[in-house]
Amino acid sequence: MERVSGDDRSDIREGRVAHRKSSLRTAFLAIGAIVLIAGGCRRPSPEPKATGPIVLEDVSDRVGIHFRHTDGSSGRRYIVEPMSAGLALFDYDGDGRIDIYFVNGAPLPGYQSATPPRNALYRNNGDGTFTDVTDRAGVGDTGFGLGVAVADYDNDGHPDIFLNNYGRNVLYHNQGDGTFEDVTDVAGVAGRDDCVGAGAIFLDIEGDGDLDLYVGNYLRFDPSMNVERMVDGVPHYPSPRDYLPIPDSLFRNDGNGKFTDVSEESGIAAVAGTAMGMTAADVDNDGDTDVFVLNDVAENFLFVNDGSGRFEERAVEAGLAYNAQGEENASMGVDAADYDHDGWIDFYMTAYEDELTVLYKNLGGGFFEDVTRLTDAGQGTYFHVNWGVCWADFDNDGNPDVFIANGHTEDNAELRRPATAWRVANLLLRNTGDGKFVDVSSQAGNGMRPVFASRGAAVADLDNDGDPDVVVLNSRETPTIIRNDTRNGNHWVQIILEGKTSNRDGVGSHVKVVTGDLVQLDERHAGRGYQSHWGERLHFGLGAHKKIDRIEVRWLGGKTETYYNLPVDRFILLRQGSSKYEVLDLPKGRLGR
Repeated sequence: MERVSGDDRSDIREGRVAHRKSSLRTAFLAIGAIVLIAGGCRRPSPEPKATGPIVLEDVSDRVGIHFRHTDGSSGRRYIVEPMSAGLALFDYDGDGRIDIYFVNGAPLPGYQSATPPRNALYRNNGDGTFTDVTDRAGVGDTGFGLGVAVADYDNDGHPDIFLNNYGRNVLYHNQGDGTFEDVTDVAGVAGRDDCVGAGAIFLDIEGDGDLDLYVGNYLRFDPSMNVERMVDGVPHYPSPRDYLPIPDSLFRNDGNGKFTDVSEESGIAAVAGTAMGMTAADVDNDGDTDVFVLNDVAENFLFVNDGSGRFEERAVEAGLAYNAQGEENASMGVDAADYDHDGWIDFYMTAYEDELTVLYKNLGGGFFEDVTRLTDAGQGTYFHVNWGVCWADFDNDGNPDVFIANGHTEDNAELRRPATAWRVANLLLRNTGDGKFVDVSSQAGNGMRPVFASRGAAVADLDNDGDPDVVVLNSRETPTIIRNDTRNGNHWVQIILEGKTSNRDGVGSHVKVVTGDLVQLDERHAGRGYQSHWGERLHFGLGAHKKIDRIEVRWLGGKTETYYNLPVDRFILLRQGSSKYEVLDLPKGRLGR
């Protein structure tokens, strides 16, 4: 083992927060000046104002969920331990209720467990409670889990699960009868035994109608390679810089249940990093899907798609590699949304202590700007380590808000940093609709009071009452389940896509909802945040608007279809190739009763 010691905070920042690339700072800031000018003429459409507070209720002890996360730690501080894990919210059995899949860690050398920890699938009963169906479903993987993504990769109408692990990855094929089959070896997506995974996303790289798979790789690791680090006389996890970065992997769907590794030919393997969170989005509005990857203590990557599934890395030119100071972040999770209603997808990125989270505004033309300070989008984030991040309109006012999951990597953090701790509260930033954010965490109910070392977070309407609820995976603890009790009279719509020539899930498709002067844009994702998954229904808050003028769907690989005069406060199914929409009658049941 290698031992590294230090006696001041410079060692901490060298260890994780970053070696700063000042040589690129001037060029980066010059690009920022250009994009600031480019974006100065764009005005957001006026939106209806919110009425009343956001109210979130902690119902964790009322829903029947007993899953407990483990990171496999034994005091030896292997670098993989604090990275685990994400979770997924999706309807695995097609009953109209969103279920929960938790990813778990696994024993590492020195860790003792009577029974192997495993992942867990909880079925939504529809009465506000959940039942553990892991055994029946056959999805209790016991590998060291990190990331998860869910999508119908074979277009059979049933969502499948991909797990990005330390070691062998897993692909579960949904059989359509409530059970899954491990098809990893047949599909050819197992990966390397010495690779520490990260996030994963399904996307259609060439618009051919089936979903390909992007797999984030953090680094290569073996316990014998562990580096022991001391900072200020306190044991500290090693840095990603203690290991060699590695390229991510891209698997093309061959359409026959098998995938082919196209990392080299696609251009993805041209650069190596330390991937953490990632998401796919059409950043330049050219009709194909690009990939934004966060790297830990290294510049981020933006892989721009040429439409045929070949990518070029352009993060520096785009303004996404560094923050406004021209510095690398110890980047964690990322989510995408058009927060300012200008028709371009923006990114919110979480980061490490002594760094602000970053809001990257899309200025069009392939450029982004860090507007964190201009918008107050980094409130409450500087002293803590931030992980999961979710855009969601919690008060249905038409403006996506931001939920952030917090918790340190170090379970002894308070010994050296009194401003933070291993367990801290999460954050909720309310979008005011005028280009600013307000920290409303302390006024948003007891759902924001739990204090844990949180990791992945995901949002979905778990009780089908028209507003997004929250699930948070907590390291070494049970999860936090948060019911949205906001009541302000605002309206909403939730949209489910069904592709025909496009992939069945509609992943990568753009949806525009027009209600009077409020124009909103969202995109269907499969993998996002911190190593997590949610969003099979696209949720739009509508404020006081009582009808929807039109919904436009730009199907990935297909044409744009428009639907007119739709009702509010409904679940709406839009099928590619049909001019008619279908209102779904989904079962309701108050979360936590």
